[in-house]
Amino acid sequence: MPGSVVLLVTSPRLPAGVLTAQAWDLVRAHPVLTAAESAQVDALRAAGATVTVVEPTVDVLLDALATHGTFVWLASPDGDEQLARSLGLRLAREPGLATLELLYGSWDPPGARVLDAVTVMDRLMHPETGDAWKRAQTHESLAPFLLEESYELYDAIRDQDHEAVREELGDVLLQVVLHARLAEEAADATDRFTLDDVAGDLVDKLIRRNPHVFADTEVGGIDDIIANWEQIKQAEKSRASAVDGVALSQPALALVAKLLHRVARAGLHVDFTPADPLGAALFALVVQAHEAGQDPEAALRTAALSYMDAVRRAE
Repeated sequence: MPGSVVLLVTSPRLPAGVLTAQAWDLVRAHPVLTAAESAQVDALRAAGATVTVVEPTVDVLLDALATHGTFVWLASPDGDEQLARSLGLRLAREPGLATLELLYGSWDPPGARVLDAVTVMDRLMHPETGDAWKRAQTHESLAPFLLEESYELYDAIRDQDHEAVREELGDVLLQVVLHARLAEEAADATDRFTLDDVAGDLVDKLIRRNPHVFADTEVGGIDDIIANWEQIKQAEKSRASAVDGVALSQPALALVAKLLHRVARAGLHVDFTPADPLGAALFALVVQAHEAGQDPEAALRTAALSYMDAVRRAE
């Protein structure tokens, strides 16, 4: 009977030794060959498998076929695609020699590429071989880039450019990963946190503020969901004023609109007119937009873009 080569592919993003039952049965029943020592190799040996490191060539694998009849090739993290292709072509020319099978011993979990982003950032932040510019940054020095990337993402969304949305989301994610990585190395221990801390806080918040999903709270619709969210948020923040916690760095039109939204939600009526005539006129326009359910920031941005087009036509 012809032999068999089983190409065992595993996820490099899972802990070594996390394999399916089928994969474990296979590596315990047959010799395992691979191209290099690794944590996965250590885990297999610790569980009683026989693993041998060999040169990753077609001729070596064919010799192993003659010796073992059936064996497992533990692929490297990149999957050894070129080796598998070359072996497959050779076996296709000699169909009675052996069969080539592919077995996934583990798969990347959802979000696995975020782990890759963390690994790449670790390389970039290495004190000796990393990127000097990134190592020189602080939360403060990076803050303008976060705003810039967020605006670029906003533009991509506005333009309905989904490819650009994907790219700009990556740039925003870079800011999150880099800020978290800088925090890991903070001089003051009280300022330190990791990306896992950031993600953990987010998970906890999402669970707390969505009891209609994660608990037994019943809702009648989206309005109830929003009301629950705000009620839970208010209890968490214990803010003394309806306008506490509003981001003051946002553009002035958006800031006024947010303040008006907070005040209206709190059921307050505030008589107010700015002392500066220009400020009073602009404030009144934002109030009108709020009462009409319009976004003054978006409206002015649209007008600015139209003006840019008019300038280009006039040049």
